[in-house]
Amino acid sequence: MGCASSIHISDRVVYHSGKESEDSHSPQQSNTNQQGNPALGLPLKSSAYKAAFTEVQFGPMRLYEDQLQVLLVFAKEDSQSNGFCWACEKANFRCTVARTPESALECYLDKHHDIVVIDHRHSRYFDAEALCRSIRAVSFSENTVIVAVVKRPEREEASVMPLIAAGFSRRYMENASVMTCYNELIQLEHGEVRAQFKLRACNAIFTALEQSQEAIEITSEDQVIQYVNPAYESIMGYQKGELMGKEVMEVPKSEKNKPDLLESINSCIRKGKEWQGVYYGKKKNGDSVQQSVKITPVIGQGGKIRHYVSINKPLNDNNKTDKSSDRVQAESQTDNQSCKHKDRRKGSLDVRSTTSRGSDGSSQRRHSSMARIHSMTIEAPITKVINIINAAQESSPLPVAEALDRVLEILRTTELYSPQLGTKEEDPHTNDLVGGLMTDGLRRLSGNEYMFAAKHPHHLPGHLSTPLSLNDIPPQIAQTMENEESWDFDIFNLEAATMKRPLTYLGLKVFSRFGVCEFLNCPEAMLRSWLQVIEANYHSSNSYHNSSHAADVLHATAYFLCKERVKQSLDPIDEVAALIAAAVHDVDHPGRTNSFLCNAGSELAILYNDTAVLESHHAALAFQLTTRDDKCNIFKNMERNEYRTMRQAIIDMVLATEMTKHFEHVNKFVNSINKPLAALEENGGNGEEESVKSILTSPENRILVKRMLIKCADISNPCRPLELCIEWAGRISEEYFAQTDEEKRQGLPVVMPVFDRNTCSIPKSQISFIDYFITDMFDAWDAFADLPNLMQHLDNNFKYWKGLDERKLHTLRPPPE
Repeated sequence: MGCASSIHISDRVVYHSGKESEDSHSPQQSNTNQQGNPALGLPLKSSAYKAAFTEVQFGPMRLYEDQLQVLLVFAKEDSQSNGFCWACEKANFRCTVARTPESALECYLDKHHDIVVIDHRHSRYFDAEALCRSIRAVSFSENTVIVAVVKRPEREEASVMPLIAAGFSRRYMENASVMTCYNELIQLEHGEVRAQFKLRACNAIFTALEQSQEAIEITSEDQVIQYVNPAYESIMGYQKGELMGKEVMEVPKSEKNKPDLLESINSCIRKGKEWQGVYYGKKKNGDSVQQSVKITPVIGQGGKIRHYVSINKPLNDNNKTDKSSDRVQAESQTDNQSCKHKDRRKGSLDVRSTTSRGSDGSSQRRHSSMARIHSMTIEAPITKVINIINAAQESSPLPVAEALDRVLEILRTTELYSPQLGTKEEDPHTNDLVGGLMTDGLRRLSGNEYMFAAKHPHHLPGHLSTPLSLNDIPPQIAQTMENEESWDFDIFNLEAATMKRPLTYLGLKVFSRFGVCEFLNCPEAMLRSWLQVIEANYHSSNSYHNSSHAADVLHATAYFLCKERVKQSLDPIDEVAALIAAAVHDVDHPGRTNSFLCNAGSELAILYNDTAVLESHHAALAFQLTTRDDKCNIFKNMERNEYRTMRQAIIDMVLATEMTKHFEHVNKFVNSINKPLAALEENGGNGEEESVKSILTSPENRILVKRMLIKCADISNPCRPLELCIEWAGRISEEYFAQTDEEKRQGLPVVMPVFDRNTCSIPKSQISFIDYFITDMFDAWDAFADLPNLMQHLDNNFKYWKGLDERKLHTLRPPPE
């Protein structure tokens, strides 16, 4: 009899092929089910199935191993799948067959099988290695043995490394003999499965350690600290991260111990003997605490000492150990609450202690969730993600269920991409930058409104002098723009030469170089008029957000558009949209942040509902200024649909410069573009060029590239040559100082208190900005566009600010010698 893809769950038969077979309720099927058939995953009525578990001895623990569960993933029924089905019956294992990767993953998440056998012989049905990686992405899969069934080699033996890299534990050479399949399963049971079963038992042990009220420390044979429990942290005042990887001798010692006590302890435990006695430990705050200590050597591989376990119980003067224990417990609970932002899993299982992976448990779980989402072939909205997690919780141990609760809590928030900071005292500069740039401020009902839109009339073409021709640019100005294609171009020289009108002149040259007039089908005079109108609506009184900043962003945008990867990704309409967006992206900026406008109840904040206030205003005003006068309407001759596409692209890029979605844009770029491209480069092979092209030119990814391009251009100052970087740092600091001054004058909430002109450390503010916003974003952009010169400038500038900060200097430059 062949195998059907069903599994017996609570008296129900679920068909993993995706639908219930038409004859599943036929009399013949019913008879088969009554008799029992292991090939269907149904229990047999034989005496062999009476033993529900096997007793296993693990050190001092007596473990009971449940009946083994095997998942067979074969797209089609054949002699090989039948061989494993009957081998499972012979070995008394529960067996399930899945026909598709989706049903296999669903079944595995539900049942947590001990052994998974995947058919690797026929790539046309499904990608066996991709399925294996999806299963391995689930946190508990480290306890699962995954076997690849492969074809017999026609010529020379193939390497198993690709299989191991995909996550397979073993390779099984195609052989349909029931006895051969049976032997394979039995060897797995008594080898790798049994070993994994013992490892799983360690979770219970570490859970007990985590809950213990006694301080516990585990060190290696070389006395390097590998684990401390929450009670140890509470009693001694240290965090795990401060101790892990340190030698015991590096931790400060109390002077109250006898001089030769440590030597005698080491002499005893190195002989493999247990030491017990009273020992004074030194807390992090310098206080000494008297403890009853027991240190036990643990014998491991080769009969040698591999670990030392130290159990410490504080003593007080009256030896009131019960009260002491109560105190320790109270301190532990208090410490857990105060440190919640650092270690949300305190008091539960620390996955780092039970796995060989370097990342912490929470990041593993996040990775697992994402891997499961990506492995599904159907769309996965957030509700489906939450449903999957809810289902996984039902069969999870308590620590995992609690952790999944926290995951659900996070998923139900709106700020999924914004990292959470620690306390304000830890890094006030970063906190204030984030508060000023990534929030909409403290909402405040006040008659003290900030009015700038009404006071600042928008300049129209009629108010301007006759525009210059590109050929009529004065020689001095033309000379300053000779190297405008270089990243090291000095925008401040152009600012001085043009009497603070660099945008018009640089715009004329850059737009000409990219053929913008030809693309828009507009005369050069119209483009010149448009540039002048836009520049006239930047505030020259702003120290930073003026037309020089717009010109700088336009220059960076043009530079990025010339990079090979960017050119491969974008169409001409994208390039023109990016140049226009760069020119207008901060038009009519008042020199104040969104948070300030929201707190002040400004007209713009009310108009745009406190959401992306400035960016919405920049985009809207740019189109108002452009279309209200035919003399500067550069879109006038565009075809309607092309104009709509252009308009949407410009708006999207201008809105992308708003910092509240900074991490969302960067993460999407990395996950949708960087990682797939890196995977293709790593794997190589045929069709790579086509695959790269499909990644670069998909409509969704082109949008991500354009957003990333203008974001990097907008805040590229830390990647400019040092002198330019210093000048920009001084200008933005002055603008923030002016905002703080005005907030104090008007009695508004001070959004960025560290930007007080009397106390601010500019080097610290630059270090925080680079660390928090710049480094990751430009790492991702450099990986895509290849910008080694920018990364070198960034490194040099960071070292410069660090050097000033280490000297306790608050200024832009060191004092003269």
